[in-house]
Amino acid sequence: EEMIRLFRKSGWLAGEEFAKNVLDLNTDWNEFLAQLQAKMKQLRIGVLRFEEMDKQTGHAILTIGEDLDCSGLPVTGECVCNYDEGFISGIMGAYTKKPYETVEVDCWARGDRVCRFETHPSET
Repeated sequence: EEMIRLFRKSGWLAGEEFAKNVLDLNTDWNEFLAQLQAKMKQLRIGVLRFEEMDKQTGHAILTIGEDLDCSGLPVTGECVCNYDEGFISGIMGAYTKKPYETVEVDCWARGDRVCRFETHPSET
């Protein structure tokens, strides 16, 4: 539990700094999401796709393929992208200025061929 918490926190810190230093946080949603996709691909972090995005609520379902830390891992039956959960939360939080919660729902390490995440503003 503590290891997972630390990975998420590390990812969150990296995501927040990535957003602040690499992305334009003063643009509209569509441009922000396009920049995020392009930068993640350019920097070989992963291929980001938004399956659903509700701009009103901030809820999104997204996938990261060819991701830096998980693609190609052997199947273990567990979701292992805790760092990515934090990374996405940090990016979304930096843009919206609201705390975000992200949960991995599909993972390469569980036998899926893409890592899928659900993210939304947290209640806290």
